[in-house]
Amino acid sequence: SDMHQMLATKSVENIQFLPFLTTDVNNLGWLGYGYLKQDWTLIAVNAVGAALQTLCVLVYLYYSPMKHPKLLQSLLLLAVLAAGYSYFTLLIADEQTRLVQLGLFCSVFTISMYLSPLADLAKIVRTKSTRCLSFPLTVTTLLASTSWTLYGLCVHDHYITVPNVPGIVTSIVRFWLFYQYRPGQEKYCRPLHA
Repeated sequence: SDMHQMLATKSVENIQFLPFLTTDVNNLGWLGYGYLKQDWTLIAVNAVGAALQTLCVLVYLYYSPMKHPKLLQSLLLLAVLAAGYSYFTLLIADEQTRLVQLGLFCSVFTISMYLSPLADLAKIVRTKSTRCLSFPLTVTTLLASTSWTLYGLCVHDHYITVPNVPGIVTSIVRFWLFYQYRPGQEKYCRPLHA
């Protein structure tokens, strides 16, 4: 929906840039994990996800009036990715150790992404407004985290299962917030992204 809005309005107004970058890093991390594990489901899904997120980053940069800060964030991301790639490929020779450490990194990163929309929980309760939350994103997060949890259980991979459980929990919390603070007489707040 953000991509559609950017293309339709030729603007990035009210759209956050950082979620595109963090989701791209998340997809690239899981893509690397899938490659090490030779899990073609992880590879396919995260290759498509990384391509789409990269496209969103490029469209955002194209329409952004303040390109310099966003380019710096993107370059910082590329530096982090290069450092991570170097660490996992050059410094860790044992493939099993590499798989474990990359799985742990991806798990921690995914958990932090699922918890991030709840950072403004106090503001939501104070304003009694869920305008900051995206209902379609909440539904999508619940479906995706549930699917990945079930997939992780099927393939007996706790690095996939465990980090997706918080996605289910935070989605349920967000649904409760939508129920508790129905749209109506709320104050304006900036949309949050997962």
